[in-house]
Amino acid sequence: MTLRNSSSVTEFILVGLSEQPELQLPLFLLFLGIYVFTVVGNLGLISLIGINSSLHTPMYFFLFNLSFIDLCYSCVFVPKMLNDFVSKSIISYVGCITQLFFFCFFVNSECYVLVLMAYDRYVAICNPLLYMVTMSPRVCFLLMFGSYVVGFAGALAHTGSMLRLTFCDSNVIDHYLCEVLPVLQLSCTSTHVNKLVFFIVVGITIMLSSLSIIISYALILSNILRIPSAEGRSKAFGTCGSHIIAVALFFGSGAFTYLTTSFPGSINHGRFASVFYTNVVPMLNPLIYSLRNKDVKLALGKTLKTVHF
Repeated sequence: MTLRNSSSVTEFILVGLSEQPELQLPLFLLFLGIYVFTVVGNLGLISLIGINSSLHTPMYFFLFNLSFIDLCYSCVFVPKMLNDFVSKSIISYVGCITQLFFFCFFVNSECYVLVLMAYDRYVAICNPLLYMVTMSPRVCFLLMFGSYVVGFAGALAHTGSMLRLTFCDSNVIDHYLCEVLPVLQLSCTSTHVNKLVFFIVVGITIMLSSLSIIISYALILSNILRIPSAEGRSKAFGTCGSHIIAVALFFGSGAFTYLTTSFPGSINHGRFASVFYTNVVPMLNPLIYSLRNKDVKLALGKTLKTVHF
């Protein structure tokens, strides 16, 4: 796909989170800290899963990819965001379209990875005897590859529809990154097709993801309630706890962001609401899966002992 531009606009200005000069340094330090924790946490979890054979299971294969996606989509916009706190917030047309594509790709892919993790827990709890056959390495790879393909297709749809637009005079994006809706606000041509594509792609992604996760956990809950012992039920719930928290944080913050921006004149509120799912959630995921996961803590202790000796 060629990034052609029939517009008179060759670069955009990102408003950022705040236009108040006295807040730029505190915000820079805050988001630098969040970014460092995000990179260290996700790289640490990726490395831990990679070097510990005890974690080479379907569940941790999907967790490995979740951390990889969180790391990548944070790197798509946070370095630019940090730079914009201390210098002029300018991004080229090509840079904006590229950022938009990769952001959409990784966010869409994360939705489907969370679905795969729910399906993995469903198979593990409801069909434990067939787990290793149903979730074989080949099946896991194909499922993961499929989630990336669907994420790529969604990002391509958003980007392709964006390339048909013309931008004339206004080039100030009321956001800290090139998201679809804030960029659409600047077009001097009709955006009806773009909005249709946006709501179809986002609608399908949210509907498929949320419905699949809800069905998986409804079946899991039904199965858990039939377990006779309280200890068995507690153990089964424990294997799902971290994933439920991650799903609630990601989908909850994302839904709040897009519901906030769906009202006229509320795009500026949306940029503040989006901070949680774009910056905070990628930082929290490694903590959620490490602090609440016995296998991860055991693998970490083993790795630290090996490094120490």
